[in-house]
Amino acid sequence: MFEYISGTLEHTGPDYCVVDVAGIGFRLNTSARVAATVGHKGDKVKLYTFLNVKEDELSLFGFGSKEELAAFEMLITVSGVGPKVAQAVLNTLSPSEFCLAVATGDHKAISRSKGVGPKLAQRVVLELKDKVAKDLGAEKAPDILVEAVPAGYIGSDAVAALMVLGYSSKEASDAVRKVFKEGMTLEETVRLALRQV
Repeated sequence: MFEYISGTLEHTGPDYCVVDVAGIGFRLNTSARVAATVGHKGDKVKLYTFLNVKEDELSLFGFGSKEELAAFEMLITVSGVGPKVAQAVLNTLSPSEFCLAVATGDHKAISRSKGVGPKLAQRVVLELKDKVAKDLGAEKAPDILVEAVPAGYIGSDAVAALMVLGYSSKEASDAVRKVFKEGMTLEETVRLALRQV
């Protein structure tokens, strides 16, 4: 319903901010990371939004970038992950760190988030790897080991990580092709590629 909210920052709390748009104050639930970095009172801000509709409540969630919103939307598709848990994951991991954890099967990184136990973290990795595999047109997700990602696979793993965030395979491939150099780690490749898309 709302793509983004753009206006004047009224105030922030530990996990929300209020943006004044033409005299109407919109309260947006945010990660603590966004609340701490969005700006100061009176600053012009723009936050990408997700409207969560429940039987008895409408909640607006705000994100500092389209990548963060895409990661959030991907997370809430996982059974057992609601908006608050998804926000907790994004409070612990940046969008690039999150997609890297999914692409490499690093459920331990995801389980460091508040309210996310090891089983839920494993489910997140499992369900999102399957989605990435479907986007790539493969029959099942590749088994990627966190401990040793061979250099030859870094490019394809980076493409898969970007696709977790909602980029098409062409966009992801083009971005990775522009930035990848021999010797780069998967995390560096994903971080630089995110700046290209």
